[in-house]
Amino acid sequence: MKFQVIALMALAISAAGCNRAADAQTPSSSTTDGAPYVLAGTQVWSVPDPVSNREYDIFVSLPASYDSQPNRRYPVLYVTDADYAFPIIRQIARRVNLDGPVIEEFILIGLSYGKDDKGAASRRRDYTPTPNGPRNSSNDVHGGGAAYQSYLKEQALPYVDAKFRTDPSQRIMLGHSYGALLGAQIMFTDPAMFSGYVLGSPSFWYDKRHIMTMEADYARTHTDLPANVFMYMGGFETRGPTPRHMTDGDMVRDMHAMEQVLRSRNYDSLKVQSTVLDNEDHLTVAPVGFTRALMAILPAGSAR
Repeated sequence: MKFQVIALMALAISAAGCNRAADAQTPSSSTTDGAPYVLAGTQVWSVPDPVSNREYDIFVSLPASYDSQPNRRYPVLYVTDADYAFPIIRQIARRVNLDGPVIEEFILIGLSYGKDDKGAASRRRDYTPTPNGPRNSSNDVHGGGAAYQSYLKEQALPYVDAKFRTDPSQRIMLGHSYGALLGAQIMFTDPAMFSGYVLGSPSFWYDKRHIMTMEADYARTHTDLPANVFMYMGGFETRGPTPRHMTDGDMVRDMHAMEQVLRSRNYDSLKVQSTVLDNEDHLTVAPVGFTRALMAILPAGSAR
């Protein structure tokens, strides 16, 4: 179903113990043929949730200057659906700066699915705001977004801030599809958790556009929304004649509607922008959407 993201790439992260660093190795005669590929220079740390007793990992990639500038603190980008999004974003961040700084250096944190959970089941549970999931999405549990948000605030974010040289005032969340729905939920219930929100192909359609109710509830009790918001959508994520178009719903329309209502609130501290990327659908839009988002929300020179 086009509403739900399918992993764009699979990456095996070899690990042993609760803190595992993946280091580049020169092939030698002792290399085992067929061994899993390890993403060099990354780390995996176990950060469990004591409330639900679920096990989660965080994937970590530090900027190139991290060791050579020990007094420097860095923006932090948290990304949902880390199994596919973490390696893509890591490589994009490095590649766009090859000919000079285009985006700011940042600490990348990937948020894993629950251990022993299938990815689809984990994200349907953790990234959705109500139990009213799509009828044809199997028997998976939905509506655990609030509990997962509490886990992020009370466990994952403090763990990262204590272990790495972060700048908590520049903490950004990036999510695609259901991950973007989670980002919007956080933005309308506890916006100070992050300074920036990247909402990629957001599933605003979920539960009869329940997120619009959450936005309205926030607006009734607040006069400002301190957030830098960037939304992207594929041009095919609307109804149309080709197989890549949607057969029901209109996610492009939903994104524009959200942007329009946010602008109508006239929040002094809100910055919101969006883009529709031509010739992209819900699956293919992620890499180019990630690139546009990084350039928009973390441009070179933006670190304080």
